[in-house]
Amino acid sequence: MRKPRDFDAELQALTDKTKALKTKKQGQLGELVIATGADALSIEELAGALIEAAGSDGARKEAWRKSGAAFFRNDGARARKGAGRNASSASAIRAGAEPSSGEAGAA
Repeated sequence: MRKPRDFDAELQALTDKTKALKTKKQGQLGELVIATGADALSIEELAGALIEAAGSDGARKEAWRKSGAAFFRNDGARARKGAGRNASSASAIRAGAEPSSGEAGAA
């Protein structure tokens, strides 16, 4: 006769694994922020940059993907220099967009 499955124990094991993976992901994201030099940004600047990145078009994301791939191929210094140029242009865009931020939220 078969031994009955302990669904509660299996569910608890999956829950524990999910928590461990979430913790690992958070740690890796923190390490990435530090490795790229983005920890020098204020929390508001970093959040704004990430929000813009998440809502960007495909061509821009592809350029960022290539820059990120170069970073992970140990071209980190060059990738960070490129990110600095993008960050300064992004901050200029944000500065210009701030007065109309109420309009963007309404759309």
